[in-house]
Amino acid sequence: MRNFFVWRSALLFMASSLLVVTSCKKSTDVTPTGPVTDKEVNGWILDNMKTYYYWNDKLPVNPDVSLTPDVFFKSLLNTYDVATNPTGDRFSWIQESADELKASLNGETKTDGIEYKLYLRTASSNDVIGKILYVQKGSPAAKAGLKRGDIFYQINGQTLNTGNYIDLVYSTSDTKTYTLASVDATNAIVNTTTTRQTTAVVFQANPVFLDSVYTIKGKTIGYFVYNQFATGPTGADDHTYDNQVDAVFARFKTKGVTDLVLDLRYNPGGYVTAAQNLGSLIGKGVDPSKIFYKKEYSKTLTASLTASYGADWFNGYFLQKSSNIGANLRTLTILTTGGTASASELVINGLRPFMDVTTIGSTTYGKNVGSITISDEKGRIKWGMQPIVTKTFNSLNQSDYSTGFKPSVEVKEYSNEVWKQLGDVNESMLSTAIARITGAGRVAAHADGPTFELGSSIDRRAGRSNMFFRDKLPAEQH
Repeated sequence: MRNFFVWRSALLFMASSLLVVTSCKKSTDVTPTGPVTDKEVNGWILDNMKTYYYWNDKLPVNPDVSLTPDVFFKSLLNTYDVATNPTGDRFSWIQESADELKASLNGETKTDGIEYKLYLRTASSNDVIGKILYVQKGSPAAKAGLKRGDIFYQINGQTLNTGNYIDLVYSTSDTKTYTLASVDATNAIVNTTTTRQTTAVVFQANPVFLDSVYTIKGKTIGYFVYNQFATGPTGADDHTYDNQVDAVFARFKTKGVTDLVLDLRYNPGGYVTAAQNLGSLIGKGVDPSKIFYKKEYSKTLTASLTASYGADWFNGYFLQKSSNIGANLRTLTILTTGGTASASELVINGLRPFMDVTTIGSTTYGKNVGSITISDEKGRIKWGMQPIVTKTFNSLNQSDYSTGFKPSVEVKEYSNEVWKQLGDVNESMLSTAIARITGAGRVAAHADGPTFELGSSIDRRAGRSNMFFRDKLPAEQH
């Protein structure tokens, strides 16, 4: 993707959420002719920000429309600052191509199929390593033999360091050769000469990654790895992936699952409707009369929406799902990391009023706000933007996770340990969950010590820390 608006760090591309809105001028407006100018794009941006932006009361009085669109968009934001504006905007974002934006939100990107985390090799070193979190099934990386836990220290023959890793890892070159390292018996990272070559392709990732059922010490444990809240490969009206999730829970119900481990450790968010579907399959004692989430908009948009649709429009309800396993569940455990964001956090927050939710791993990302995709329905302006438009709450009006959900039990993934594959009962997070469920009191051994994280490919995925809404807004707002 080109010309992402990058403003948090060189590694972190903030993609926001779902509701796809097409913007149009009032019928009395005259469509400009000739080439599209930055000033025209900026006018379109400002009009929409005045209408939809959650902090529209904080927009600058006289913004500089002579700026390029990406810089102009940034100049409008109620920018987050940890000291002076801790509840400000960390997530709004703009992209030059609305079409590429929409495709990426449904899981389609040009990739070789690896998701990875980057680390300093040691505290005192400038060397950088990448460690593979998981590999997309059927991707070029899977076909090349790469797998979770593989470590790479060179790309195309160049050793990664703090001065070059951004250019090498995020290179636009389609073909990459990874030189691998391994972890020895002393938990030291050792270079090898083994290489794996991949060539990126336009790839549709399926978020329904893995499901298993284990019978351990008399407990029937369902395990589900879900990596993005995407409803289907062609957009919000395609429910291919939702139907696959339904099928997973139908199997869990048939097999009598009484304890669920939901693995959201690498799930950065996505469509709220997909989160609503998942929550409705898990919740105990839920039905379409029970509130899963509530939304809060700017005062001006709230007034307009209330006038058009009534106060209940702001509530999202559970769905009636025949495959719901809530009545049979003894325990619900959710595996989390800093990559667990937005719609993933909405599931945690939305289920807590109805059942105990244990989290294992590390603190989640902390995003209790959502955004919409805005594009020009006339197609004249090619830009697409993702402004924050709403804040979410659960049925108890709780929305206190802007700094993330701290885990009930902390388990980290260390760079200098051998990682088991997802679904392996000896994998560190899963084994901890199983031990708590079965009362075993013992978990698989793993490394301990400092780990020096630089970033992750999850940070750059479309949908990162996003919730996507598909709300019908009043006609006068378009």
